[in-house]
Amino acid sequence: MEIKQENRLKESILVTGCAGFIGSHLCEKLLNLGYQVVGVDNFDPYYSIDLKMENMEGFKRNKAFKFYQLDLCQTGVLNMIQENVSLIVHLAGKAGVRPSIEAPQSYIDSNITATRNILDFMNEKGIKKLAFASSSSVYGNNSTVPFAEDQNVDHVISPYAFSKKACEILNHSYHHLYNLDIVNMRFFTVFGPRQRPDLAIHKFLRLMMNEEPILVFGDGSTARDYTFVDDTVDGIVKVCEFLFKSENVFETINLGNSYPIPLNQMIEAISKASGIIPNINRLPMQAGDVNRTFADINKAKELIEYSPKVSFEEGIKLFVEWYKKINVREIVA
Repeated sequence: MEIKQENRLKESILVTGCAGFIGSHLCEKLLNLGYQVVGVDNFDPYYSIDLKMENMEGFKRNKAFKFYQLDLCQTGVLNMIQENVSLIVHLAGKAGVRPSIEAPQSYIDSNITATRNILDFMNEKGIKKLAFASSSSVYGNNSTVPFAEDQNVDHVISPYAFSKKACEILNHSYHHLYNLDIVNMRFFTVFGPRQRPDLAIHKFLRLMMNEEPILVFGDGSTARDYTFVDDTVDGIVKVCEFLFKSENVFETINLGNSYPIPLNQMIEAISKASGIIPNINRLPMQAGDVNRTFADINKAKELIEYSPKVSFEEGIKLFVEWYKKINVREIVA
């Protein structure tokens, strides 16, 4: 189902959140494949703007890349984009379960309002294709594992998860009303080089290297379906190519690794890769955190030939190698 090089040169893809962790990797991949890329980011100070600028170093001067610094929450701001866009990959938005409990309104604005503005822009400009970044958090504490796309997701347990579910529903309404082709991509704990500094793997390694204690909420048995960023990006590219070849489609797929890793095992893997023994402080479980995530990826395999390749242990090694190489300048949330 791969698109030929000469056809890619004719397509322009808009990537929101292009300076972020996943977005910067995706822009590099798309440009390497021969696509024209329009990037949008607002450089939200949720974490270091310097880190986001560094994320774009490898492609920001590419002649096939055009950048706009825009706040997607502002109605009509996307009209500043002059390029003819064929497809949008909407990655921008506020992430994080725990911060969403403290500031739920900001998640409604940054996630739901921004997505509505994207959809309105598409409808106005005749752009028919959207790949939307959703989250495994929509499954909540579903007792049935692995999580499949046809499971009930009416019991989200954080404002962040609610915002993602609301966007999925909004996407379906625009698909129905305006015949937009949309794929909701439910990401499962993406990790790897450039990972946000507030996420556990990044945070734990930083604290361990600084000889500071790490805070573990619960007994360490909670598990996450960690997915290496290259595999996630490969899945997004395959979604784009599926959308280019499809009409009148609305799909939801899991992009995970289908191999949950307990928190204690994650810490052990970081310790092994870094050679540092962690100092662990255990605290009670926090509200909003799910007990486990576990992706059923059979639909993604069938629909887009998705096939994650990087094991958790190998991904941790690659992340530690990257972390040790860079001069990290970060603001910890």
